[in-house]
Amino acid sequence: MQLTFVKKWGMIKRKQSEMLFREAAQRMPGGVSSPVRAFKGVGGTPLFIKKGKGPYLWDADGNQYIDYIGSWGPMILGHSHPAILQAVKKALKLGTSFGAPTESEIFLSRLVQEAFPSIEKIRFVNSGTEAVMGAVRVARAFTQRKKIIKFDGCYHGHADYLLVKAGSGAATLGIPDSAGVPEEFVQNTLVARYNDTASVEELFQKNSGEIAAIIVEPIVGNMGTILPRRDFLLKLREIASREKALLIFDEVMTGFRVAFGGVQELYNLKPDLTTLGKIIGGGFPVGAYGGRREIMQLVAPEGPVYQAGTLSGNPIAMAAGIATLNQIKKLKPYESLSQKTQKLTLGLKEAANRHGVTVTIERAGSMFTLFFTGEPVINAEVARRADTQKFGRFFHAMLERGIYLPPSQFEAAFVSVAHTEKNIAQTIAAAEEVFKTL
Repeated sequence: MQLTFVKKWGMIKRKQSEMLFREAAQRMPGGVSSPVRAFKGVGGTPLFIKKGKGPYLWDADGNQYIDYIGSWGPMILGHSHPAILQAVKKALKLGTSFGAPTESEIFLSRLVQEAFPSIEKIRFVNSGTEAVMGAVRVARAFTQRKKIIKFDGCYHGHADYLLVKAGSGAATLGIPDSAGVPEEFVQNTLVARYNDTASVEELFQKNSGEIAAIIVEPIVGNMGTILPRRDFLLKLREIASREKALLIFDEVMTGFRVAFGGVQELYNLKPDLTTLGKIIGGGFPVGAYGGRREIMQLVAPEGPVYQAGTLSGNPIAMAAGIATLNQIKKLKPYESLSQKTQKLTLGLKEAANRHGVTVTIERAGSMFTLFFTGEPVINAEVARRADTQKFGRFFHAMLERGIYLPPSQFEAAFVSVAHTEKNIAQTIAAAEEVFKTL
């Protein structure tokens, strides 16, 4: 099956994108506002996107693509959904920002708390990074402890003390993963292996009575999609409770994506604190953190933990989020999304097998990653063994055929409500052609 709107291999024109990128590179670091957009992981020149509608994107040269990035997750309903556009237009008529409380914050908090019973009180912020900063700060205040445990390969925003990788071993102190971050800033950040509770136990043994919280992406999306092994999350819950530390689920990516109530609903688990983002803003900048009442009461102005933001609870973002969550409640799309994504990933896997290309595809609901490796991907160490050069060739060949995948081996792709059976078939057909060349 040939995509009707895509030109033959090597024929897509990118003159406008290339021209725009040359100017952008003179004005912005790397020519972008966020690193992965620069195509450093796959090479080549990034596309400059002009518009999106449903499951499609159009670039500055007029090329059309089936989009599997979805603004890195929040476009679960597809681009330019009429209900969201209508809600935003209605809110815009009333003003864009007030720096004061609005009723829309209450409406959105009700929807979030309905989906996440563990969130007894919530604070809206402007990004996932801010949400995590607030959650870690209040966790430290509540426990009166300094150290936190994160997992190698899990991304929790760009706060200094979270830009850490495991270094030579899972039980070591963190090493800064970015220039400009002093070692002193990460000396209280400990790094464990995802899906390895023994590494967590070891850190608690070596730092007894000092660890405030464990923070984890319960289903990982930021080293590619990686699922928790059986009982991994349950064991983290048990360890945190036993050690009088808090358990923080970073559901910025998975919240409302893998289920209405996120991973917590799928595994019937309650963390002490949760961070959210992406979908609850319907594509607008937003984040939130919340949890048990007695913890969240420490946040100013009720308590001594300071956190503020002029644009927090922005009425436009709140309106978009309310419209998105109401549509999700109405559509109940998760079974359909999972079925579509399963059909896509099975089709990709079968096409790869037919042409002798070794791949592993990890999927969680409507999130998935195609890794160019033959082993099950259970943690960052395994993910890093994937063939990134082959992924780069695959990415560009798919792009030439009108399929827009994340430009990194280590990012999740997303299927939306707007993707059709035809889109899935077209994507598998394109991959079939590409695997022949690999």
